[in-house]
Amino acid sequence: MNIPIHPAASLETQAPLGQAPKDVQHYMRAGTLGLPALPPLSLYIHLPWCLKKCPYCDFNSHEHREGGGVRDIPEQRYIDALMADLEASLPLIWGRTVHSVFIGGGTPSLFSPESIDQLISGLRARLRMEPDCEITMEANPGTFEKDRFRAFRHAGISRLSIGVQSFDDRFLSAIGRVHSGDQARAAVEEAAGAFETFNLDIMYALPGQTELDLVRDLEAALSFKPPHISIYHLTIEPNTYFAKYPPQVPEDDAAYDMLDRITAMTGAAGMQRYEISAYARDGHQCFHNTNYWQFGDYLGIGAGAHGKLSFAHRIVRQVKIRDPQRYMDAALAGHALASDTDVRRKDLPFEYMLNALRLRSGFAVQDYLDRTGLPISTIRSALDEAERKGLITQSLGHVTPTERGFDFLSDLQELFLAPE
Repeated sequence: MNIPIHPAASLETQAPLGQAPKDVQHYMRAGTLGLPALPPLSLYIHLPWCLKKCPYCDFNSHEHREGGGVRDIPEQRYIDALMADLEASLPLIWGRTVHSVFIGGGTPSLFSPESIDQLISGLRARLRMEPDCEITMEANPGTFEKDRFRAFRHAGISRLSIGVQSFDDRFLSAIGRVHSGDQARAAVEEAAGAFETFNLDIMYALPGQTELDLVRDLEAALSFKPPHISIYHLTIEPNTYFAKYPPQVPEDDAAYDMLDRITAMTGAAGMQRYEISAYARDGHQCFHNTNYWQFGDYLGIGAGAHGKLSFAHRIVRQVKIRDPQRYMDAALAGHALASDTDVRRKDLPFEYMLNALRLRSGFAVQDYLDRTGLPISTIRSALDEAERKGLITQSLGHVTPTERGFDFLSDLQELFLAPE
């Protein structure tokens, strides 16, 4: 549940063989922006296979059934393709340091610890990485085996994000998860013994769920003293099974009550809500996701991976070919790009606010100037209107969402949409 959100990324029709990265001089040519410095750089790696496609999932994931008529995951070929994809992209980030890595999916923990070790070794051989670079990998309890998480830790993973969603078998079944509540507890216990920092993904407003059910789930999660919890409202996304066959979910008022209870319970457990869906103990905030929300840069490699890269005079969004087989063929031939698009100057205020306003601490106006290369005049009227509506406060060059602004985040973000 930690795959980045890219509302303005253009999913152009994919060419049969994809595109080769343009020469770096193409990105360095004169343009309409003037960025004084480049933001921190992260790396996102997409491993697209999972055991079963969940009915609410709109991510680029593909079912893998071992011995069920689908051939085994081609781990070695896919890692070779990832390395080729990375090498083709290196000129675009040459000399920059990678501060965090996130391995998402799909279910990356389907890959063997040996393959993950090879992957991380390949990254370190090709990239300048911070000595304490945060390396997160998503894992699901359904792929859990004793000591497997510890093997991932030895391979170089420093932070595990476990897709628990619920500890209650009723709700796990309702949302199509392949694991049981007992498997979830065993997986979290194993992760707690292997990792200093780990995350639990929890969902609420599930079909048939009451506030008391949610309290029991959260009590179970907090009993493991997790350093970080990501908690998401179940949403019905287009082009999913749930979009075609919508389940009966709690009414909005009931969901708001659940969220209030979540915030109270995590706060009592010593966790702070630092982002709209994230709660953490001091020192355990996810740097990778925070870099997204602060409009940092990220290179994306893997099938369907998205990226955002800044240059002196432009900001570019990239998308890689989605289909895993086509991606591997194209990446190994040096043509993994499906689209490569400059973010329009007029769209930058909204893109920045769509991310930065998710943070409870808000943002410094100077960061807006530095990350977009735009003057404050491009958002001044929208900021003033948001303040008049009680959605933000402005003080000493800092903008912070109010409680009302957090509750009505979409309304706040829409104030920064550019007129067409």
